[in-house]
Amino acid sequence: MPQAPQDPTLLARASAWLAEDPDPETREELAKLIDAEATAELAERFSGTLQFGTAGLRGELGAGPMRMNRAVVIRAAAGLAAYLAKQPGHARSTDNVVVIGYDARHKSADFARDTAAVMTGAGLRAVVLPRPLPTPVLAFAIRNLGAVAGVEVTASHNPPRDNGYKVYLGDGSQIVPPADAEIAAEIDAVEALADVPRSESGWTVLGEEVLEAYLARTDAVLSPSSPRTANTVYTAMHGVGKDVLLAAFARAGFPAPTLVAEQAEPDPDFPTVAFPNPEEPGAMDLSFATARRTTPAPDLVIANDPDADRCAVAVADATVEGGWRMLRGDEVGALLAAHIARKGGLAPDAVFAESIVSSSLLGRIAEHAGIGYEETLTGFKWIARVDNLRYGYEEALGYCVDPQGVRDKDGITAALAITELASELKQENRTLLDLLDDLAVTHGLHATDQLSVRVEDLSIITHAMARLRENPPTTLAGLPVTSAEDLTRGTSTLPPTDGLRYHLTGARVIVRPSGTEPKLKCYLEVVVPVPDASALPAARAQATDTLTAIKRDLSAAAGI
Repeated sequence: MPQAPQDPTLLARASAWLAEDPDPETREELAKLIDAEATAELAERFSGTLQFGTAGLRGELGAGPMRMNRAVVIRAAAGLAAYLAKQPGHARSTDNVVVIGYDARHKSADFARDTAAVMTGAGLRAVVLPRPLPTPVLAFAIRNLGAVAGVEVTASHNPPRDNGYKVYLGDGSQIVPPADAEIAAEIDAVEALADVPRSESGWTVLGEEVLEAYLARTDAVLSPSSPRTANTVYTAMHGVGKDVLLAAFARAGFPAPTLVAEQAEPDPDFPTVAFPNPEEPGAMDLSFATARRTTPAPDLVIANDPDADRCAVAVADATVEGGWRMLRGDEVGALLAAHIARKGGLAPDAVFAESIVSSSLLGRIAEHAGIGYEETLTGFKWIARVDNLRYGYEEALGYCVDPQGVRDKDGITAALAITELASELKQENRTLLDLLDDLAVTHGLHATDQLSVRVEDLSIITHAMARLRENPPTTLAGLPVTSAEDLTRGTSTLPPTDGLRYHLTGARVIVRPSGTEPKLKCYLEVVVPVPDASALPAARAQATDTLTAIKRDLSAAAGI
């Protein structure tokens, strides 16, 4: 027999939600749960509301306020419209453009259409990208069209069951506090869904001209006379990057990439990968297999995540099994920084920026080149707002190589820039690995790694953070902890965030809950001096041993 509901209002609240749900699929799903009196499932879905924050919304698709669905999206759009109406200089006029983009995930097109209907109903001018396109095209379009805001419907590299709702303001950057809390308050103020004005038409679906403008802007990434000879294998990871990347490479004059056929076309079920994230184990296996059978042998393997704002790079390496090695995000970040610095022509006040979880090597490269340097909190919402930004990156495969065009990470222009660098090195009979060796000799070997724990129960993360705060480690891998910072208190240069930072002799550790996934993430860096190239093997071995020992000791300290 069905379990009697412990919350006497649960079925009534579920029925009230059902009555105003505009989507036949989620209505049917919820009706079955109500009929079955599936109280445990209903209690989970109605335990609160999906919280709107600096990442917007992201969650599992399904019925109820704790899931991503059309009802939740309509409320979010109404809250955003109400927030925009309260901003200085706002007038109810079609001059107030809101650009809406979407990827190829389940329900993305529906969520984009609902957003356009709400924005139009609120007296704003809604314009929708012509088809599923990379997130950086949306970020570009906001600035290109002089919009007051933008929305991208995407869950980036999350599992197939998820979707999300990312919000940008008129500067083309993702929202940061206090805008996130103010929008969230407007969302909470939305009462009956029927009271939200929604137009049946009146918004504009843009033509391909917006994509052409984005592609024209990619020219700014490359030097006019640079070689364009590197051969690549490319995977779109079942996402929306393929057509745009191929067009950008053709425009630049690079050889056409060899596609990973099994992952080339958009597929919201992501059938060949457990998680559609190039960083996840096994996600690049098909790419490496394609590279091994491609003739002539490619110089690079390049991968985008499903919404193509991230870029992964792999290189041939005879010392690893399978012959191909995925570069860490910090390695690609350093390579692109060195490439931009070597090109020269930077403004006197140009700044390189990165998040606190990324390698400190960027600061060394910037100092050596006489370029300004800043550290920010995690996320491109912070990096993109650095004054005079010329280049920014984050270790999670995010790179901003053209901040005047796209004020966010951009996996398409990053792919162009790294392929240009590989072409220049190829002309010198060198590779990206050779340049990494040069950087290690000049600045010390900066070896990074990550301890990432995915959980089903979020309380595991809460308990781990509490344990580290109550009993902070005094040594890790035998290295003394010289300082420990609880970042919830903020620092002289950073606003408060939920994280811990430990400085050790020759190493650094940062621990934080992920903002987009149910993960506890620990970022590790070890710096080993390298007097000359002959010392590199010993330095790498030392760094590997130290990183392994830090992982072991940190896991024990956190109880994970």
